[in-house]
Amino acid sequence: MSEHIVLLYSDDADVRDRMRLAIGTRPATDLTVRFVDASTYAEVVKLVDDTDIDLLVLDGEASPGGGLGIARQLKDEITDAPPVVLAIARAADRWLASYAKVEGTVMYPLDPVTTGETVSALLRAYPAIRR
Repeated sequence: MSEHIVLLYSDDADVRDRMRLAIGTRPATDLTVRFVDASTYAEVVKLVDDTDIDLLVLDGEASPGGGLGIARQLKDEITDAPPVVLAIARAADRWLASYAKVEGTVMYPLDPVTTGETVSALLRAYPAIRR
C-alpha cells in the first residue's frame, strides 16, 4: 500500500486541521495519506512544483486567495495537475467548482464519511503522476 500526499490549503490553520481530521490518515482500508499544508497561494504553487502531490484539498472560502481561483489557475497552467477537492459553504457554488475544473466538492461543515469517500475515490481514480 503506497502513501499518498494530500495538500491541504486554507489561510486558516483551524480549517486545515478540520480538513485533516475529516480525511484522516487512512481514509479507506487500502489508502494511507500524508498531509502537507499551505496557507498562501505561493505555498500551494511551491508545493505542487516541488512535491509529488497526489490530491489537493482547497478551501473555497479562503482569503485573499480562494480555492476556486487557485484550482482554476493550476488546471490552466499545469498539464498534469493533481485532482482537486474543493470545500465549499454553499451548494450553489458547485457550478463555480465545475468552472474551476475541480474533480470533487465537499460541503462545510466537513462530514468525515463524505470527505473520506470523496478523497478516496479521487485517489483511486487518478493514479499519481510523478513529476
